[in-house]
Amino acid sequence: MSVSVRRAELADLEILVPLFDGYRMFYAQPSDPGLAREFLRQRLQRTESVVLLAELDGRGAGFTQLYPMFSSVRAARTWILNDLFVAPEARGAGVARALLAAAADFARGDGALRLELETTADNHAAQALYRATGWQPYDETLRFHLPVGNG
Repeated sequence: MSVSVRRAELADLEILVPLFDGYRMFYAQPSDPGLAREFLRQRLQRTESVVLLAELDGRGAGFTQLYPMFSSVRAARTWILNDLFVAPEARGAGVARALLAAAADFARGDGALRLELETTADNHAAQALYRATGWQPYDETLRFHLPVGNG
């Protein structure tokens, strides 16, 4: 079983939709392939994010989605690794590690300062993976959010 990762294009939308829908369901959202398709279509068409698609033996196996951000203090680009998902049938085959490595390669190639991500406190499997692949906890700030919309 061979894992390959590449930057997704609009032509990959139908491969990405079930993966993105599965990702949303993992976070207790109802299945909505139409919403998934439109959200991804907009991100890809507008180049608002970078989606990396993992394929296992030629089939869609997972994805990660990166969003650009900037550090004003450091006057440099950073990337937010916002989404990471591996299809249940592809888990244990190295897909997540391949996606994380590809994201790091992409960010380095883009000249970024760093990659950032957050995960829930109870997602111990993800935390173990991140630590095992060189990610470091960052506890020097407190995160706050202000809900301003209907989501």
